[in-house]
Order: sequence, then C-alpha cells, then structure tokens
Amino acid sequence: MALRRIGLYTALVLLTAVFTVPLVWMVLTSLKSYPDAQRIPSTWLPDPIETYGYEQLLQAGSQNPVLRWFANSMLAAVAQAALVLTTASMAAYALARMRFRGRGLIFGLIVATLFVPPATQIIPNFLIVDTLGWLDTLAVIVVPGAASAFGVFFLRQFFLSLPRELEEAATLDGADTWQIFTRIVLPLSKPALATLAVLAFLTNWNDFLWPIFVLFSGDQLTLPAGLGLLQGAYQTDYPVVMAGAVLASVPAIVLFVLAQRHIIAGVSRSGLKG
Repeated sequence: MALRRIGLYTALVLLTAVFTVPLVWMVLTSLKSYPDAQRIPSTWLPDPIETYGYEQLLQAGSQNPVLRWFANSMLAAVAQAALVLTTASMAAYALARMRFRGRGLIFGLIVATLFVPPATQIIPNFLIVDTLGWLDTLAVIVVPGAASAFGVFFLRQFFLSLPRELEEAATLDGADTWQIFTRIVLPLSKPALATLAVLAFLTNWNDFLWPIFVLFSGDQLTLPAGLGLLQGAYQTDYPVVMAGAVLASVPAIVLFVLAQRHIIAGVSRSGLKG
C-alpha cells in the first residue's frame, strides 16, 4: 500500500513538473535582459533581474499596440463565451428534454461535426464572413464560433443527469417550458455552464490561425495574432516574446483558478447519464 502511494505521488509530481516547468521558464526568461537571454548555455535564473521585456512590450507604440490587442482578445473571448452559453444551452435542453421527430438524427449530426478538422472550415467560413462584410471587424472572431457542437453535447449530457421530477413538479404548478428552463434547469446547471464558459473563453482567447486570416489592421488584431509580429525573421527578442506570453497567460490562469471548483463539478456530473 505504501509503495503504491509513493508511486502515485511520484507520478503526480512528474506530471506537475511537465506542466509547470515551461511556465516557470517563460516567466524567468521574461525577466532577463536581451544579452542574458541569448547566453549559451542558457541559465535558469536571470542575472540580473530586469523588466526590459515588459518595458519593450508595453512601449511598442502604434506599430505593436499590445494593450489594444489585449482588449480586443478580452472583448472577443467574453462575447463568444456568452453567445456559446446562450445557443448551446437552448439547443442542449431541446435535445435532452423535448420530444420531436428527428431528435436523435439532429444530435448525431451535431456530434459528427466534432470529428471535422477545424482547418477544413477556414475557407468556407472566410467566404461567408466576406459576403457578410465582417472581415477585419470584431464580429468575425466572435460570431463564427458561437455555435459550439461540443457545448451542445456537453450540456445535453449534464441536463440528462438532472432529475425530471423537478420539472414535472414545476409543470403541475403551471410553469411553461421557458420558465422551467430559465428558473429551474439553468440555476441547477451552474457548474456545467461555468465549465463551458471557461472552455469557450479559452478557445477564443488562444485562437491564432483564424484571426490571422480575417484581421488585417494592426489595431484590430487579437493578442495571439499580434504577438506573432514580435518575432523577427532573423532574430528573436526572447524577453519581449516571453513577456507577451506571460501577459497572454494571466487571464487564462486567473479564470481557471476562480472557476476550478465549478469545472470539476461540471465535468464529473456531465458524464453520469448518456
């Protein structure tokens, strides 16, 4: 028993190191000077500790407006998370509770789209947003991702785990479908909704490929796409690049820490019933 516990803790420590060592390296490199970051062999600790990377990042000026990119990414990620919660929750409730012809087929088609590689959707989506006149606007990085097949699947599984007796009791009290959905189902689904909100936020926040296809103006870029401009063709200022990576990581880490309890509860309950 003791050997098993030692092995378990050893595996957990190694797994933790796999995820934390790159983050620690990123933060330490962002605190180095340019010559220190170029030193071979590389050293872990900055000597001396400097804020050169952050100063260069935030003083980039109009050519690389990092704070504007940060604001664009934050606004787009929050807006898309809200849209995903709205569309996915209503679709998932209909597929979980309502009886209508073709329900199973519709759900199967939605799940099937999860197996389509996202890269194959870039050209069709580009043609659609070009026709709508959304190129180089905020809408182009918010609306196309608002219909989340994973969100529908995830919330449907969670709704199926909720006891029907609560909805039947509300029906006897005179509540209609919309009242049951908004006043009973959604309040009971806070863990799943929080989990999906975090996942939708991070998906949009970390997206790099789609923004570089549809955003052209420097002040319209999102943070991941904009940070790609900081890397030169012949040399890379690693403290500046790592400072940008730290800036991009902070909202994701803070959001996960705040929603960790809800995420664990949502994931654990969403798989109780198929």
